[in-house]
Amino acid sequence: MKERFSTRQAAKKLGCTLLTLQRHVSAKTVAAPSLQKVGGVSVRLWTDRDIERARKVLAGIRPGRKKKA
Repeated sequence: MKERFSTRQAAKKLGCTLLTLQRHVSAKTVAAPSLQKVGGVSVRLWTDRDIERARKVLAGIRPGRKKKA
């Protein structure tokens, strides 16, 4: 079975904070895995493939405010 990680663990593997990863997920810049029920709680379980996909997207995003055209 594949190893799965929480969003907090995925953020640590990506080298960013939990809040940063959650912001990218809510802004839909990073495709997150679907929610799953674990012990009555909804969580996102990230695979290594999901984390690598997010790493590629985040590498192309520059930090800081964006100028509006």
